[in-house]
Amino acid sequence: MDILSPAIADYLDDLVPPRPAELQRMEAYAKSHGFPIIEPACGQLCYQIARTMGATRIYELGSGYGYSTAWFAEAVKQNGGGIVHHTVWDQDLSDMAKAHMQALGYEGLVEYTMGEAVDAFRQVDGPFDIVFMDIDKEGYPTALAEIKRKLRPGGVLLIDNMLWSGRILDHSDDSGATQAIRECTGMLVSDQDWAVSVIPIRDGLLVATKLTLEKSPPGGGDFLCVQAAPLPPEQARAEQGKETQSNKDILPETQGE
Repeated sequence: MDILSPAIADYLDDLVPPRPAELQRMEAYAKSHGFPIIEPACGQLCYQIARTMGATRIYELGSGYGYSTAWFAEAVKQNGGGIVHHTVWDQDLSDMAKAHMQALGYEGLVEYTMGEAVDAFRQVDGPFDIVFMDIDKEGYPTALAEIKRKLRPGGVLLIDNMLWSGRILDHSDDSGATQAIRECTGMLVSDQDWAVSVIPIRDGLLVATKLTLEKSPPGGGDFLCVQAAPLPPEQARAEQGKETQSNKDILPETQGE
């Protein structure tokens, strides 16, 4: 089942701004070799989320030959620098990703790990601004605890293939992958520490924001809030200057006694 009609999918991809030639070559390779990538519209959404958050630390659980990595690396570069962790189990895919990232000018922004993604993730220190997960679907539910532990408050978890070509709606489909996707979705939406949406783009992108539970005064209910990411230093100074000027414009001058 197509989540979107081919015409709508093409329309959304056409809305994405022009991409570097190297990124277009990666798209052409995926099409000619039947290699699954998140595709332009979904890549643009990942970039937009990372850029909006000011993300500088991103971990990919499953990276293929680096197509999603490139979108995240561009956001991190524009956010002032940081690290995107590329993890993949295959040496050839890791080598391809390195070549693509070099061609795109992302040297120093990507750290490469070859091995099982969740095991590799357990070996690194958090916190992270974004975790992107696209591993074997059976591994989705068991990865959530470690992701939750290492994602900062206000951080975002992105999970690919969460509509699974509509198979989640087929009650006769009790395959391990389909059941794992259903279980992972249920775990997140039933956990008050997450705000969750599934975006019907490509094969379904789940976007989950890690929330913090704040205690209200006696007699009031608890409420959920998001801890915003700090601005990069230069942007923070610029915003502080704007605020100072705004205060001068609003507040009357103090008259001497």
